[in-house]
Amino acid sequence: MCKFDFLTQTPIMITGRRDNYKLKGLRLRMVKHLMSLGIEDVKVLQAMLEIPRHYFVETGFEEWAYRDQAFPIASDQTISRPYTVALQTSLLKLTGREKVLEIGTGSGYQTTVLSMLSNRVYTIERQVVLFKQSNKLFADMDIFNIRNFHGDGYQGLGKRAPFDRIIVTAGANDIPQMLVDQLAPQGIMVIPVVNNDKQEMLVVTKLPNGKTSVKKVGECEFVPFLEGTVGSADLV
Repeated sequence: MCKFDFLTQTPIMITGRRDNYKLKGLRLRMVKHLMSLGIEDVKVLQAMLEIPRHYFVETGFEEWAYRDQAFPIASDQTISRPYTVALQTSLLKLTGREKVLEIGTGSGYQTTVLSMLSNRVYTIERQVVLFKQSNKLFADMDIFNIRNFHGDGYQGLGKRAPFDRIIVTAGANDIPQMLVDQLAPQGIMVIPVVNNDKQEMLVVTKLPNGKTSVKKVGECEFVPFLEGTVGSADLV
């Protein structure tokens, strides 16, 4: 069994937000729960142990942050349940050297997990309110390997491609070809896709010849993957 020690962690602090032993204990319990559900990637578990997930929900709901369930955030969106974050991140098979594209910044929690496990993270959010909030949060947490964009996730970031990994945090109707095109050879994309009114988690691997292989992992539940943007970056 994996052993974790809070004393080995690099503190992640935000002025005005607490992170006491009670909350750390809830975080440890959350990680042990993830292990009981089959999450085995030690690096993913350690990252989720170190990151104060309650920073990504409104003040007053700190203890809710460590329950294994989705939680509402601004713009009628949700922060994914911890198991979903752990599963998607594990499926990316990160080594620490990858350039990652995330579609759907949301609260920024998944982004922060990715930032601890990869070289650089590019993340796109269509909701300008969430884009603005996450931008400030990353700065407050002194995270410097995240590049945050307000834009249409369906378009990806062609100017920054190719990406070693792509993660989509909203349920798509199909696998967007534009994102496949931005995936590096032997790159991996993890994306939930609707199939017969249910969402399935897919792992898409780009083969050296440019074709893809697709593996179904299981059912999941995400907010819909929508095209376009909401709000103007000029307001930020």
